[in-house]
Amino acid sequence: MKHPLLLLAAVLLTPLLSHAADATKVEPGSKKPNVVFILADDLGWKDTSLYGSSFYETPNIDRLAKRGMLFTQAYAASPLCSPTRGSILTGLYPGRIGITWACCHEPAVRLEATLAAKAQPYQRAREVVSASRLKTEYYTLAEAFHDDGYVTGHFGKWHLGQEPYSPLQQGFDVDVPHWWGSTPGGCYQGPWKFPPELNFIGQPGENIEDRMADEAIKFLRTNKDKPVYLNYWAFSVHGQWDSKPELVEKYRGKAKPDSAQRNPVYGAMVETLDKNVGKLLDTLDELKIADNTIIVFFSDNGGVDDPGGKLCLIPGYGGIPVTSNAPLRGGKATIYEGGTREPCVVVWPGKVKPGSQSDALFSSVDWYPTLLDMTGVTPKQAVKFDGVSEVPALLGKGDPRDTAFCFFPHYVRGTFPAVWVRRGDWKLIRFFCDSPEQTDRFELYNLKEDLGESKNLAAEHPDKVKELDALISEHLKEINAVIPVKNPTFDPSAKMPPVPTVELRKKKPAATNNESAAKDIRQNLEKKSDSL
Repeated sequence: MKHPLLLLAAVLLTPLLSHAADATKVEPGSKKPNVVFILADDLGWKDTSLYGSSFYETPNIDRLAKRGMLFTQAYAASPLCSPTRGSILTGLYPGRIGITWACCHEPAVRLEATLAAKAQPYQRAREVVSASRLKTEYYTLAEAFHDDGYVTGHFGKWHLGQEPYSPLQQGFDVDVPHWWGSTPGGCYQGPWKFPPELNFIGQPGENIEDRMADEAIKFLRTNKDKPVYLNYWAFSVHGQWDSKPELVEKYRGKAKPDSAQRNPVYGAMVETLDKNVGKLLDTLDELKIADNTIIVFFSDNGGVDDPGGKLCLIPGYGGIPVTSNAPLRGGKATIYEGGTREPCVVVWPGKVKPGSQSDALFSSVDWYPTLLDMTGVTPKQAVKFDGVSEVPALLGKGDPRDTAFCFFPHYVRGTFPAVWVRRGDWKLIRFFCDSPEQTDRFELYNLKEDLGESKNLAAEHPDKVKELDALISEHLKEINAVIPVKNPTFDPSAKMPPVPTVELRKKKPAATNNESAAKDIRQNLEKKSDSL
């Protein structure tokens, strides 16, 4: 039995859902609409042809957009996976649920965020220690569907905690492969290296994404006459990167030395993901349920921004960037647009105009209330959200959100603990304790004129900084966020250690059997750098 009191205790941003719109009404006796939620892992805003990539081939994701609406300003609530995933399932900002870091594979169970007891000498702030599990007290999106008679299935990456915090405790009837880690058993091409107790074994050369799509398709076939909520939360295109040899060769032939996007292995992974999206679409068409199925396509954070190729762990491809989010600045684990602006498509047959586009502001906290409104599902427990229903935007009747936030209180890859607010064309970033005096530092951008966040306008527009910073302060107070504070042991002469090089990482010993592989995976996942 879930306890919603945790949700009701705080002052939240959005009133209880009302399903008054005639557009979302389900006629008595008709089958409730299915929901297929496709979530890519680390797929950047520019990593599909929909948003202008000429290197990656994504014809099936293009098919989705032709059937529905493409959003140009959709955001993940965090530049890392676990916080965004938690925001989707709860409709709450990561700072409220306490999961602000991708640490939910760690053995230590932390249900609340706390302030770090100390900081490194080169850090001006004491950062936040994230919660490591999604508490079962939250009444999740999956539970709302399940309690309304839907059959619920989760296929692929979870990364919000193992038993007793797995999908099976969070509203899902089925969970495959029931894995809690950040990567798919260490590789994409079988045999995979999942712990033996999962009994999930890939044949040599079998691709994990092909297998996950096949498992999801079995679920659809078995339940084709029932209302279904299906999470196809892909492992792709998260590292460590590998893919089908024939596709790698294809993209090797396409790669141009002067192109920002030119990594053949990553290209092969994007195409594999796309082909499996196509398999799901074909299955919905074959089963004749596509006209009654809502489809969502989204990503959990930005692509890996790696201009010098220092993070590329692919044998033989060291020095080649993993991908590029240009013209956006930054990428995964950064507070800039490349870290949180996401590819986003919504298909709603009979409601959303095919091939349409929206510039409405969209946040990952909006998925829960939006999908409830689209399906007409009323939660069986009282819940409130930080998110808003985006149904008006989907129906072309206005933009329901004028402000969005992202709170990321961590140091990683040159990023400092920060929070941003987006209102209209303006985006303000507050970097905690990051001035020479260890006071907060600000960067202000007009995204309409400067999408690449290249010109900091904070000094030119102090009134705008003050106005937006007040919104940030109010937001942090409302979500009861744990906020970084000044590091009393900060040493201005201390240097930040360099990012680990490809050569250093390649020295890790390879596992030789399932047992040692599982141990190796667990040990690696405990390291903060491998969370990413």
